[in-house]
Amino acid sequence: MTDLNTLGQVGLIDHIRQATPAPAHPETVRGIGDDAAVFDWGDSYGLLATELLVEGIHFDLTYVPLKHLGYKAVTFAVSDIAAMNGLPLQLTIGVGLSSRFPVEAVDELYEGIRAACTAYNVDLVGGDTTASRSGLILSVSVLGKVAKDKITYRNTAQPNDVVCVTGDLGAAYLGLQLLEREKQVFLADPNMQPNLSEERAYLVQRQLRPDARTDVVHELNDLGIRPTAMIDISTGLASELLHICRQSGTGAVLFDENLPIDDQTHLAADEFKISPVTAALNGGEDYELLFTVRPQEFDKLANNARITAIGYLTADPNQVVLATKAGQQTPIRAQGWGQSA
Repeated sequence: MTDLNTLGQVGLIDHIRQATPAPAHPETVRGIGDDAAVFDWGDSYGLLATELLVEGIHFDLTYVPLKHLGYKAVTFAVSDIAAMNGLPLQLTIGVGLSSRFPVEAVDELYEGIRAACTAYNVDLVGGDTTASRSGLILSVSVLGKVAKDKITYRNTAQPNDVVCVTGDLGAAYLGLQLLEREKQVFLADPNMQPNLSEERAYLVQRQLRPDARTDVVHELNDLGIRPTAMIDISTGLASELLHICRQSGTGAVLFDENLPIDDQTHLAADEFKISPVTAALNGGEDYELLFTVRPQEFDKLANNARITAIGYLTADPNQVVLATKAGQQTPIRAQGWGQSA
């Protein structure tokens, strides 16, 4: 038998994709291999994305409030729609519950789900519930829509494109380190009170309740910009950049000094003796958008404080590197099993 670890998540998805028959329906434009499936709706494309969250793997209820978890679960799937340059419309959610959860806990979970649906202008239209022997399980599916001339894939980037990212990176990972540290202190002394200072609030918020960047989708549309490729940053900048490069047949050069890293992330990284650049590249769960644009298009974004140019694409698919001020170049590699589908 083949060990799953020999494939990793990306390899497993590719293994499944290769064994999947070609679409039988002409309405199916794109299936496995991007942030969302794409369907032809005539005058526009429909988008469908699904996210699965399992207790003990994706979240720890020791420090994750159920309301925040509900919001975050919706954000995960909505972010996939945004990565296709689309906007979400409807949502269904499946919930597996063990007997330890009272009705009030379910109410709290759905309060967060409904809050996210309001924030992203999404209709909660159904789902399913079932018993679970292994804790809480959430499956979220979001249906979205995008104009045919705005659809953005992972495999259409070109050499010399400018590599851009929204927001800042690494904060969610440092927020997780803070919460995990407080958990260990609590396990040693259940009478302790959490020691999460106000100056660390941003990091904790980025971990517990991130926001999908649907605002950037609107902004790009208003500017008349269609990215040449785009992906959401769920498992780290390095992993997502490698997805774009592998699927587009390009290389890339990123500049470490250009990576947008918040001051709180720098301070916490120093406290935990973690490189802030490593947190930005491999931390994950930032749910920002990584996208590429033609050089002449970037002029429209040059003064946007929420979008940063961090590098450019090359014609050499074997060259995906991080460059320093001193001129050193280090190959960029994805870390860990959980890479985005």
